[in-house]
Amino acid sequence: MEANLRWVALTAVAPVAWGTNYFVTHEFLPADRPLYGAALRALPAGLVLLALCRQLPRGAWWWRSGVLGLLNMSVFFVLVYAASQLLPTSVASTVMAVAPLTMMLIAWPLVSERPRPAHLAGAAIGLGGVCLMLLSGVGTVSVPGILASAAAMLVSSFGYILAKRWNAGGDVLASTAWQLTAGGLFLLPVAAAVEGRPPALSGQTLLAFGFVTLIATALAFAAWFTGLRHLPTGTVGLIGLLNPVTGVLLGTVVAKEVLTLQQLGGLVLVLAGVVLGRPRRAGRRDTGRTVHRRHPASVRNE
Repeated sequence: MEANLRWVALTAVAPVAWGTNYFVTHEFLPADRPLYGAALRALPAGLVLLALCRQLPRGAWWWRSGVLGLLNMSVFFVLVYAASQLLPTSVASTVMAVAPLTMMLIAWPLVSERPRPAHLAGAAIGLGGVCLMLLSGVGTVSVPGILASAAAMLVSSFGYILAKRWNAGGDVLASTAWQLTAGGLFLLPVAAAVEGRPPALSGQTLLAFGFVTLIATALAFAAWFTGLRHLPTGTVGLIGLLNPVTGVLLGTVVAKEVLTLQQLGGLVLVLAGVVLGRPRRAGRRDTGRTVHRRHPASVRNE
């Protein structure tokens, strides 16, 4: 159980970092350059991890890295960048909270993980909290922003489960590095063709990209894929609900977005969903009695 809690704590680094990424992107990165923004997020992070692991793909991992890089990094990062610019921080991160249920449904046929009732109940409660936060009636919500965020959720959910299936027993750090590098390399020529010259970067923008690259990408994705390897998909998906919690709190405290009582109730439901889907205690429940395991020799002598 203690080992599971350590994996939960490590995995939680990812959604918390992603929740801060919405705020940093919205406040400090160029609003009109989503392709360059995504490329500058993915490629440097991939190269940093590649320098740490010092491994190149082998065999099928050359094309697998391309597929996962396209799903989990290229398409996902562009959609998240667009959603971050079009929506308030709290709303942009909240839409992603539908991911736990999506991940569970995809994991069932792909990796044969049947969702437990507690996971489904946690996802339902968390989804209810999301609806409360989204339907609070505060301000006007951009429909293209909502669509971009929802598409990001669907693409990444499928990509994460595919990565879990293909990387069973593999090196998590290496596969994360390959995906990020491939995703960044896909994006660079597209960005140059569509958006022209790279944007001019001020000192503040460079610092923001440094945070997004190292913390919200390299560290976050290494933690996330490690969690997917060691924990059930349902548990990892519910930990991901910390993403909207972080986004809403940052949007309220730092960006001065309004937090209504209804949104606060939604946050409580989201956290309740995370707690409900926590890992089960292995074995029988402790009843307060000590059970002594008999030595095999004593069994034979009876």
